[in-house]
Amino acid sequence: MTDLAKPGSGRMPRQIPYIIANEGCERFSFYGMRNILTPFLITTLLMFLPEDMRTGEAKHVFHTFVIGVYFFPLLGGWLADRYFGKYNTVFWLSLVYCAGHACLAIFEDNVNGFYFGLFLIALGSGGIKPLVASFVGDQFDQTNKHKAKVVFDAFYWIINFGSFFASLAIPLLLMHYGPAWAFGVPGILMFIATMVFWAGKKKYVHVPPAPPNPHSFMQVAKTALLAKAPGQGRPGLNVALIGALAAVVSLAMSVQWGFVIGACTALVLLMAFGGIGASMQLDRARGLHPQEAVDGVRAVLRILIVFALVTPFWSLFDQKASTWIVQANAMTTQVSVFGWTFDVIPAQMQALNPLLVMILIPFNNFALFPLLRKFGLEPTPLRRMTTGIVLSAAAWVVVGNLQVAIDGGDPISIAWQIAPYALLTLGEVLVSATGLEFAYSQAPASMKGVIMALWYLAVTVGNLWVLIVNASVKNESVVGYIEGTGMGVMAAQMYFFAGFALLSAIAFGWYATRYKMVDHYRGNAA
Repeated sequence: MTDLAKPGSGRMPRQIPYIIANEGCERFSFYGMRNILTPFLITTLLMFLPEDMRTGEAKHVFHTFVIGVYFFPLLGGWLADRYFGKYNTVFWLSLVYCAGHACLAIFEDNVNGFYFGLFLIALGSGGIKPLVASFVGDQFDQTNKHKAKVVFDAFYWIINFGSFFASLAIPLLLMHYGPAWAFGVPGILMFIATMVFWAGKKKYVHVPPAPPNPHSFMQVAKTALLAKAPGQGRPGLNVALIGALAAVVSLAMSVQWGFVIGACTALVLLMAFGGIGASMQLDRARGLHPQEAVDGVRAVLRILIVFALVTPFWSLFDQKASTWIVQANAMTTQVSVFGWTFDVIPAQMQALNPLLVMILIPFNNFALFPLLRKFGLEPTPLRRMTTGIVLSAAAWVVVGNLQVAIDGGDPISIAWQIAPYALLTLGEVLVSATGLEFAYSQAPASMKGVIMALWYLAVTVGNLWVLIVNASVKNESVVGYIEGTGMGVMAAQMYFFAGFALLSAIAFGWYATRYKMVDHYRGNAA
């Protein structure tokens, strides 16, 4: 390949199957253990708690774990971009990941050992999460970037292929063979994933870590905040300092709120106020840093607004593995299809999500999107994401209606959850699969690992909203107000999250009309 190769003339990289196969096995391992985590906690590990406290504690543990999974991409992205490169970081953190699975299988009846295993999985899974997706992007250049969307869709499809079979099989293993096997088998799949990834080592394009950069995102932002302008104050710095003070207060409130809520809220406050402050004074960095560095920081700050507005979607999506399972436990589980009657394990309902994803991705690409284009409506990434958030809100209106019926004493079949799963999954395809492509294409070359980590950090913030809402409904005055409406607490929470997502969609759609897309794929291979 030469610099003169024409855009669009390149072939599909031959190393892609190794990455795709690795992702399929890894996702089987992750979703296999994640999808049984809430029911295992309620029925086994948390039996020492009073019965009325187990569900709430299980949801707290689950969403704390998810917060960890989507927080550690910051660490993984930083290590890869600055020190070890994507391949080495993924390989060694995958071994940590394997060790975490081993702990879950060994310490099935030991709270501290089990939680340590969850920590190792959060570290390993979260650390590699932004890197595998961006590693896929590294295999492309300007000559074959048009094939990247196909691979990103295949990447997301294989994630759901692994998740589908894990969602069906692992709950059965838990029921018939116990937690040691149910958590052990996913560990075996993770080890296979690691070996498959290692087997392709000599075939990959390895983009080296970026050297220390005096014009990095943090350096430019720091200059912008601290720089003085003749005859002017530093309002941006004042905004950042207010955020820092609020973060300190949040950490101090950790005693009352819990460490996870306090620490995560502090991080959000630092990022939000720091970003706003830097944007207010960003022009002061010009002349002290190259023009392209300053423009790159402005681009990242614009991307972070998109990411922030997606966080309510994640607060809805991840509760399908906690709140929706709790709801399913209160439904009748016998289902009849074409005269065939069978019992569904509540955790198995999550298999609907990956099954529908595998159907919807090709349907969207080969039927829905071409049809929209024929009518002159281009399904741009931001339009797709806006629609996806709206659909997630609709899904939660449906589950809220189901919960009202359950609270009223009506026997409701678990099959009714198919409708909200379908709405939520269509929303996921439009938000999550699109977001992977969007995040990579919009990230400047020196910050691809970190910007992907920030995309995943949006999931952490989404689960933070869940913890905050769950903590608020433990307040007697809040519970009293809800009960005064004649509605159950769970149903009220469901309607709240639906409204939360709808407001987010309105804000997202407004911002999308003002966002200008850029192209940050790497140049032609030499």
